[in-house]
Amino acid sequence: MKLLNPLKAPFGKAKFSRVKNVSYRQWEDAFEVEFDDGLSFLEPHKTIRKANKISPKAIIVRVEQDEELRHGFFVHYDNGQTAEVSWAFIRELAPKK
Repeated sequence: MKLLNPLKAPFGKAKFSRVKNVSYRQWEDAFEVEFDDGLSFLEPHKTIRKANKISPKAIIVRVEQDEELRHGFFVHYDNGQTAEVSWAFIRELAPKK
């Protein structure tokens, strides 16, 4: 079942809002990302893995929010890999090929 979030804006048209909070929900294997403007998205872990070319066997060690600019967050894995996730990755629809 494929879910399409109607709140996501087309690529290049989303309005910037700082990331307020991010947490990993292990039981859903997804990240809950809250923004200052009140919107909240649940982003599947598999899409973040795919976009950052993270090994499927890598285990999450910690999630670190960018405290200074609050424009995204980092996911650190046990094998030394790090996924960088920007606000646009969460709020925008991917461009159509």
